[in-house]
Amino acid sequence: MTLIRLIAALCLLALPVTAQEGAVQTVLQTHAADIAEPSRRTIQPVLDDLAASGLPAMPAFLEAWADRGVVQRDADGLFFFGERDGDVYILRSIEDGSDAGTVGRRDADQLRPNAGVRRLIATALVQFQLNDPDPDRRRAALDALTRNPTPDLLAPLRASIEGEEDRAIRQRKEALDRLITIRFGEDRTTRLAAIFWMADQVSLEARAALNAVLTTDTFVGQPPEDANVARSLQVGTDITPDQALALLAAEGILPEDVTRADRDAALVAAIDGDSVAGVPVSSLNTEDARWAAYATLAENGAARPRPPVNAVEILLAANPIVEIYDEPDAAITAAAAEALTQVEARVARAQAADLGLDALSLASIYFLAAIGLAITFGVMGVINMAHGEFIMIGAYTGYVVQLFVPDYTLSLIIALPLAFCTAAAAGVALERLVIRHLAHRPLETLLATFGISVALQQIFKNIFGTQAVPLTSPDWLAGAWTLNDVVGISYIRIAIFILALLFLALLVYILRRTRLGLEVRAVTQNPGMAASLGIDPDRVGMATFALGSGIAGVAGVAIGLFAQVTSEMGASYIVQSFMTVVVGGVGSVFGTLAGAGLIGGLQKGIEWLNPSNTLAAQTYMILFIILFIQFRPRGIVAQKGRFAQ
Repeated sequence: MTLIRLIAALCLLALPVTAQEGAVQTVLQTHAADIAEPSRRTIQPVLDDLAASGLPAMPAFLEAWADRGVVQRDADGLFFFGERDGDVYILRSIEDGSDAGTVGRRDADQLRPNAGVRRLIATALVQFQLNDPDPDRRRAALDALTRNPTPDLLAPLRASIEGEEDRAIRQRKEALDRLITIRFGEDRTTRLAAIFWMADQVSLEARAALNAVLTTDTFVGQPPEDANVARSLQVGTDITPDQALALLAAEGILPEDVTRADRDAALVAAIDGDSVAGVPVSSLNTEDARWAAYATLAENGAARPRPPVNAVEILLAANPIVEIYDEPDAAITAAAAEALTQVEARVARAQAADLGLDALSLASIYFLAAIGLAITFGVMGVINMAHGEFIMIGAYTGYVVQLFVPDYTLSLIIALPLAFCTAAAAGVALERLVIRHLAHRPLETLLATFGISVALQQIFKNIFGTQAVPLTSPDWLAGAWTLNDVVGISYIRIAIFILALLFLALLVYILRRTRLGLEVRAVTQNPGMAASLGIDPDRVGMATFALGSGIAGVAGVAIGLFAQVTSEMGASYIVQSFMTVVVGGVGSVFGTLAGAGLIGGLQKGIEWLNPSNTLAAQTYMILFIILFIQFRPRGIVAQKGRFAQ
């Protein structure tokens, strides 16, 4: 036996120092007996001492302890992280997780805290997590508290607020403090203060906390005097008669009806000679006659009377159906109901603001997609069905750039001007090779550009394949700008909105302050008079087509950042682009802006009213635009000159 002990001692000496010594081990050894055999009665002072130590490695020990991943070695009483492997435990240091050798299964005890102790350990663990130097761990602790708030965690949460330096995390801790206080607080004043604070919020947690206070149970009969009654349920308004009857039946409160078998038995028992209650038996050959005879018996006291027609109403009058709050304090429920009303009003306003942001974002996309079409249509009167393919060309240009430039920010900077140039070159080629030869022949132009649209789609499908290709946005465009749980918009949408404003300002400057803009406006107003003044309408048309097509290419890059880049992507925007141009006013930049705003707002509004059917939303939008054109055929901003004729 002495030899065995000597060998065991030598093995212990051979173990790493960190496995046997350290600040965590020192604290644990002061409470070794209580940790090895914990109980709810004795463990709380131990947990308080462990939490007060503030050691960075202590949370890992608490987590492993709660998950039964800690063993105590019999030879020296030291604690280790232990994982069983057959007949041995593989040990790791509780200080840093380093290898601490192995020990036989019979030479160590696995710590197995019961459910009550594990809950207390979880509470102590939250104290560490709420004060962890890593902000992500503090946020994770708050997420866990939000999912499973308990009154035991209220004290450590409040204790962590004072030293919180991160403003966002501190605000969330304060909000969570009030959320837990509302449900589990014992002081009425504190709970009311938390409820009044919730009235100014719109978060899901706030609404959930207020709704939790207002939960009710249905009660049949006269409620107790101290019951916090929410409301009395009115039959026909709040519940149906069948539901009311079912609630009465569940409580055993039902009118004592008389069945046909009961009636017939009573009539047979009352037969006196050849009559029943003075009525000949031979005349009781119908249901009405039998019920009439039974009624006579009941009047004479010889049978149980049938319940009146309004028996259910009488029972309900004597046994009202009410809803009683689970929360016994009427002041708390009244404050919570008022706060929830204010919160719901704020949520409605926030939803309206969020819908407005979505509509504004969609309008900026439609504006970018349609402004080039508005310029070419306004100057040349050409219905270009291939305009959507210029959007596609721009998107694929951005994709190709990213293949050679892996830096997404740099690739985006390169792709925007390159997409403009590529799409502009394609537009010039289309104008020079096709459109100029079909001048003043709108039907042939429409058919030709439609055929070119189909051909371009097939060409790009053959080059890039049928599957969507990625156009990845930079990291600084990832995520969303979130005001609260209701209002938010992605950074990509914000960037597209800013891009639309830049192009709006650029086009206004070109049209108002440059020679090209003067010539474009002249050709738009009266091409014959412009030609007589020395302006070449063909050159202006080509330049205008290049400008409009180039803008469509830039729009393709912007759209490709959040939508799928495919050979058919342009076709998804051509209809909306034409609607935007026609509704806004052909050839007008500000008209296109107004049309985009109207189309975007209308589409989002219809989708909000009918979110489950986007196809129906498109149909309703087209019908509205048809009606709009009937009353204002030249659009919101009507052009002058030849379009006014």
